[in-house]
Amino acid sequence: GRNITMPADRIDKQVAFLTEVDRLKSIERATTLGDGTRFENSAEHSWHVALYALILAEQARPDVEISRVVKMLLIHDLVEIDAGDAPIFGQYDAEKLANEEAKAARRIFGLLPADQASELLDLWNEFEAAATPDAQFAKSMDRFQPPNQNLASGGGSWKDYGVDLNRIEARVGAKIARGAPGLWAWLKPKIKRFMAEN
Repeated sequence: GRNITMPADRIDKQVAFLTEVDRLKSIERATTLGDGTRFENSAEHSWHVALYALILAEQARPDVEISRVVKMLLIHDLVEIDAGDAPIFGQYDAEKLANEEAKAARRIFGLLPADQASELLDLWNEFEAAATPDAQFAKSMDRFQPPNQNLASGGGSWKDYGVDLNRIEARVGAKIARGAPGLWAWLKPKIKRFMAEN
């Protein structure tokens, strides 16, 4: 079992990390709330996609461990505290962003005790690489939430960035289909209908 009397400096580090990641609540995203009243922040997004994974777990392949997916999604955007949010349809230098995010991951997770720092950094890297079944399902959840927000709000970031179905399919659909093909099959006709009517 766990040692009940954890050393104080361990808790100091854990709470320093938890205090630092509060800053994620100030990072604004390109996607609005479902009611369109304001943009969501990255902390709200992270909470929402973790819930998506929990609720839609049955859409994952049988070898996916949902508890690991939820962990990945809770931490996946913490790097935005340093690197900012790069909207999916925006223009940015992908390599430069990847370097900034990796540096941010080392700094932010590095606030934790060494064992937790390396565990979360490994999870974050696994998510970014999207090579394991867990990471692929996590990525599909991260991509599945925004279009549902856009459908709920009447277009949201699609209108802001002037995107069409082909662009959505390339940037979003492919990632959803890789980890959760049933969800892309469900979503695509809804987007198609929305695009035809707007």
